[in-house]
Amino acid sequence: MTSLNVYSVLVVLFLTCGVVMATKENGQIIKENNCETKMGLTCVIEVFTSIFSTGIISNKCCCELVVLGKVGHSALVKRTLENPVFNDLNPATIIAKSIQTWNNCLALLDSPSPSA
Repeated sequence: MTSLNVYSVLVVLFLTCGVVMATKENGQIIKENNCETKMGLTCVIEVFTSIFSTGIISNKCCCELVVLGKVGHSALVKRTLENPVFNDLNPATIIAKSIQTWNNCLALLDSPSPSA
């Protein structure tokens, strides 16, 4: 139940327009690119679980992440890290996991599909 609460907090932070905690740069990127509306809730949870905990991302959610774009993805992760709730996390580790998640999704989508 505790992990569900943590993920709920992540999702709320991701989906809200609380740019107060974000730098103008990240907030502006997010706003200009409509980053908060390009992914469904299920995929938001999968991606953030992969980055802030451990988990796998489905092909569908990798597609949504790639549609979101690398710039939007990075801005959302950085904005989340600016929230005091996440002060105990190592930003370098989270950013590295974010990049790894992005690269894994790109590799998955670039790989040839098995023949039917």
